[in-house]
Amino acid sequence: MPYASLGSLFLALGLTATAGTARLNAQAQTGPALPSAQTIQTSVPSAAPSTASSFQGSVPVGQATDQTIDLTLDDAMQRGLKNNLGVILSGQQTAGARAERLSALQALLPTIDANLKASVQQVDLAALGLRVPGFPTVVGPFGYEDLRAYFQWSIVDVKSLRSYLASKHNFSAAQLTADDARQMVILTVGNAYLLALADESQVQSVEAQVNTAKVALDQAVASHQAGTAPLIDELRARVAYQTLEQQLIVAQNRLDKDRIALARTIGLPLAQKFNLADKAPYAAFDQVDLESTLKQAHLNRKDLQAQVEQTKAAEEQRKGATAERFPKVMTNVDYGLIGVNFGSSHGTIDATGAVSVPVFKEFGLRGEAEQAQAQLDTQRAHQSDASAQVDADVRDALLDIQAAQRQVEVARSSVDLANEALSQAQQRYVAGVDNNLAVTQAQQSVAQANDQLVSSLYRHNIAKLSLARSLGAAENYKSYLGGK
Repeated sequence: MPYASLGSLFLALGLTATAGTARLNAQAQTGPALPSAQTIQTSVPSAAPSTASSFQGSVPVGQATDQTIDLTLDDAMQRGLKNNLGVILSGQQTAGARAERLSALQALLPTIDANLKASVQQVDLAALGLRVPGFPTVVGPFGYEDLRAYFQWSIVDVKSLRSYLASKHNFSAAQLTADDARQMVILTVGNAYLLALADESQVQSVEAQVNTAKVALDQAVASHQAGTAPLIDELRARVAYQTLEQQLIVAQNRLDKDRIALARTIGLPLAQKFNLADKAPYAAFDQVDLESTLKQAHLNRKDLQAQVEQTKAAEEQRKGATAERFPKVMTNVDYGLIGVNFGSSHGTIDATGAVSVPVFKEFGLRGEAEQAQAQLDTQRAHQSDASAQVDADVRDALLDIQAAQRQVEVARSSVDLANEALSQAQQRYVAGVDNNLAVTQAQQSVAQANDQLVSSLYRHNIAKLSLARSLGAAENYKSYLGGK
């Protein structure tokens, strides 16, 4: 059961954030937009019973209450690590691998079975064709009792030994994959929480823009009624106000849906009301040494370690295919008490030893060896690809952090400039120097600048979470969000 690389998880998250940002900027005139938490794609081991969507689900725990709870990022993480469906299914996969290891171990150990038998028989000799004058035609009833133990042991079985060693590596790989699933949950929950925070920021931003547009509308109405401004100014201000109202409806709906998606990832009852107690963090990320960072990732990434264990398992399976040609040494012993009853019974024993050697199975043996070799070559290719993917994940995350960090700085400056431009346009309109077209355009610039700021903050934090995951250190997410 080969384990696929999990490195594409952060790539998918990064692409999701990038696509969401592009969509946000493209729709700045019609309404804010952020990537939905339901669109996040994750990558899981191909042999795992879980799927990519499993990490978006959970097993709900508890009942919803009327009280509104404060949900911090730490609380969300702890709930996700306990209740997320991906973690639960990974645990079940580990249990299955443990069972396979125990089954493979049994093939190397002796087995002892006990059997208690009581028999009563009556034989019709005539029916069997024994018709002898003066000899009884029916014999019996007669019977006996037998208490016996059977001992079986494959003393030398190299193939079973190789199969057991392969199962040990498979079990280790399953444990490592379960550990890696925790990191995936942290990234998934962190993304859902940060996305909801970004939605809240956008709702607040649009609400502020609606209030500003209402003031501009009131000014345009008053100016038109006073005869100092044409009707077109009032109509233009009313259209701008209603457009922002529509954007607020869309932003609030997106927030509500992404809050549901967050609750789904952490096992919170959907009817439970909660507040996001934390705010979107921002801290400039320190420069890191690329070479040492790559070494850390190769040492710590559990999915890469799982690939190594799977390669070792495939190597043992390949050796086991060759070992099919080796002789097998087996022994069978049974000992028991048999007699009319146990009071008059007598011990009996039957012991045999056997050596089994394949004589004419050449095509079958070659086929098994070639199949095992193909699986080994495939697994080695997966491991090599996973190693390269680790490098790509780290480099991508660092590039995303640097780009998002610069975007945040530019977006903050753009917000300040856009607000100043709006203030100037409003003052000129009130003074009668200009019409409200400049005010409307300035409002649109403020909306676009705020959208870009929210998006860049979200991308920056997601990039830092992705870096933590790419280094196999997602459980230390606090230090990375804090700008490690």
